[in-house]
Amino acid sequence: MKSIVVYCGSSPGTNPVYKQVAQELGEKLAERDIRLIYGGGNLGLMGTVADAVLSSGGQVTGVIPNFLAALEVAHATLTELHFVETMHERKFRMVQLAKGVVALPGGYGTFDELFEILAWRQLKLYEGPVAVLNINGYFDLTLQQLDLMVEDGFLKPENREILIVTETVDDLLARIEALWEEPV
Repeated sequence: MKSIVVYCGSSPGTNPVYKQVAQELGEKLAERDIRLIYGGGNLGLMGTVADAVLSSGGQVTGVIPNFLAALEVAHATLTELHFVETMHERKFRMVQLAKGVVALPGGYGTFDELFEILAWRQLKLYEGPVAVLNINGYFDLTLQQLDLMVEDGFLKPENREILIVTETVDDLLARIEALWEEPV
């Protein structure tokens, strides 16, 4: 079974479109028999994606640090739930389990995870596709910053191209699945 890590907010955000797209992503992951790997929480967009996968008959693996589980934010009905000690262990374990990474809107944690996996991908420490689902232009300013990094010589153009950017769930999954099918 293929698997995708989804990084996203532990908040639903203020625009209902974020939750709607998180729901759609979860449903379509289940339809395509792609396991969701995520942070193990039951709140916000994280909980929405996980619930949508589960209610559509899919598989969900959560990875959560013990200190967050102690705060009772761990999702109780996942297919699998791994407990780790630190956030660093969490991030490492999630990508060990996954063949691709997707970021939805989120806060500091989402951006931390996204930029860390982009750095790992650049350094060839991770080989799977990395994508953002640019819902409602959420990542537009971030993408502008990446372009400025290229323009000012801090990011090579080929490393800028590592990040897949789409605006729809169908395009996102099609592009990731196409990369999975490419010969190594």
